[in-house]
Amino acid sequence: MTKKKEEFLPKWVTEEASPRSYRSIGRWGDPKFVKFPKPALYKFMKQTFNMTDEDFKHYHNDIGLEDVDIKIPTKMSEKDIKAFAQIVGEKNISLDVYDRLFVMYGKTLYDVMRIREHKFDSVPDLVVYPEDTDQIEKIVAYCTENKIPLYVYGGGSSVTRGVEPIKGGVSLDMRRNFNKVLSFNDIDQTITVQAGMSGPDLEKHLNNAMQEFNASRAYTCGHFPQSFEYSSVGGWVVTRGAGQNSTYYGVIADIVLSQKYATPIGTIKTSHYPRESTGPNLNQIMMGSEGTFGVLTEVTLKVFRYMPKNRKRYSYMFKNWQDAMNAAREIMQSEDGYPSAFRVSDPEETDMMLKLYNVDDSPLRYFLAGFEPMKRSLMLGFTEGDKEYSKNVRKTIARVARKYHARSLTGLVCKSWEHGRFNDPYLRDTLLDFGIATDTLECTVNWSNMAQVHEEVRKICHARPNTVVTTHLSHAYPQGANLYFIFITHSETSEDFKKYHTTILDAIQKSGAAISHHHGVGKMFAPWLEGYMGRKEFGIYHVLKDYFDKDYLMNPGGTIGLDLEEKDKKFLRDDIK
Repeated sequence: MTKKKEEFLPKWVTEEASPRSYRSIGRWGDPKFVKFPKPALYKFMKQTFNMTDEDFKHYHNDIGLEDVDIKIPTKMSEKDIKAFAQIVGEKNISLDVYDRLFVMYGKTLYDVMRIREHKFDSVPDLVVYPEDTDQIEKIVAYCTENKIPLYVYGGGSSVTRGVEPIKGGVSLDMRRNFNKVLSFNDIDQTITVQAGMSGPDLEKHLNNAMQEFNASRAYTCGHFPQSFEYSSVGGWVVTRGAGQNSTYYGVIADIVLSQKYATPIGTIKTSHYPRESTGPNLNQIMMGSEGTFGVLTEVTLKVFRYMPKNRKRYSYMFKNWQDAMNAAREIMQSEDGYPSAFRVSDPEETDMMLKLYNVDDSPLRYFLAGFEPMKRSLMLGFTEGDKEYSKNVRKTIARVARKYHARSLTGLVCKSWEHGRFNDPYLRDTLLDFGIATDTLECTVNWSNMAQVHEEVRKICHARPNTVVTTHLSHAYPQGANLYFIFITHSETSEDFKKYHTTILDAIQKSGAAISHHHGVGKMFAPWLEGYMGRKEFGIYHVLKDYFDKDYLMNPGGTIGLDLEEKDKKFLRDDIK
């Protein structure tokens, strides 16, 4: 009898990162949770990257398991440290090196790779944990008077270097204390919270509104970015974020009713009315400012009825990407209502998802006969809202899918996607241990230039050998959508990755797409912003910055391009107007 060969198991890191380790700073989310590729995906990766089992027996460079053991002296004076302690209390300030490193970077791959390389480019001198708006207003006033740079760390999920304290100074860590519900209004269907409120805490309060606030029904926030579990309401607002259900509920810019900011010129509070014709909309002006005008302290959000029982899931396989795009446009322009989650994957992502969610190994594989690999395109999502509304939108999707000869895969594929959508980022940490770099970029397109942008950007991504580039649409409108690119490649160093990342941003700008749909701008995308907008248009931002923060103390160092040197800006020849 032949003995079965023992299956090789890669050296995945499965244990919890030490609470004060370098890895605990750079890794995603829950320190106890790990995720690694399923066998089919692991086999696919080896083939794509020309790797063998041998390559997965040893880690690539330092993976950060050791505890932080370096000393980085603060540059802040004893006088200033005492002043901040007086404002928030001794327990709410920290000079500890680990605490300072934790708020140093966000979660773009460039950040994670720099931590593993022990490149600490931007360490704050002091971390402050405010408890209320009054404290933040006093901190902003003190920083303004004493010319101290001020940064904000919300949930830390930025993928644009939006939180990076390039000039030292103070970093406000909002997670510990600044996360309370301030008011709830059942009649207006609104909730007001401190900007450090996390996504899960907000949703829990709203789902339990009947018990907590004596509300007439349960509610939902309707905003679920992939970073939902580890991002904050304030972060959503200042970056103009979008959630995976935004096609129905809207992006955060549609959900915000009013905001309050602590700025160098004093408190700024926007109107709380749903519509006004009183000049340019201050709510919209303040959103997207990414901490460069001041610190967002309080937000009032619209809330929605929580009716999960009315959710209708779907998934369809199309013969090709063009048919899927045409169908998506027809659904969004039908005026029959909008789906909630609405995702369409291109052929390369479709084949990856079939492996990731085990469709290839399930009975559903028999439904795929006649749909060619690397040509087929997967559409999935769900509808929600009132029972009849949700059912009607689901019918429209089915009707349009049939028109384009798509085949239903039932709602099971969508369920698998839902199960993994918040924990897929953990895969990035696992793969990086073996020198495989994964990151994302996204942009906004119109339906009329979607195919062109898709082709041009992917061509640049694939110019790097042995690279996987998957693309999907995950936020749609009657006039267009976003395209979301995920690239997986070998990358030896953070500088090598940054160069590759730059070529893709160059390609997005050259294609004519918007350089960001929902990630924001930060310091990473900032060099392209003025070239995208035009000089005269971008000048409006400078006027606002000079009004709110003439000394450039709020999130300085290039955030949204406001204090970039000319040599660091990225222009195409016809950008300058």
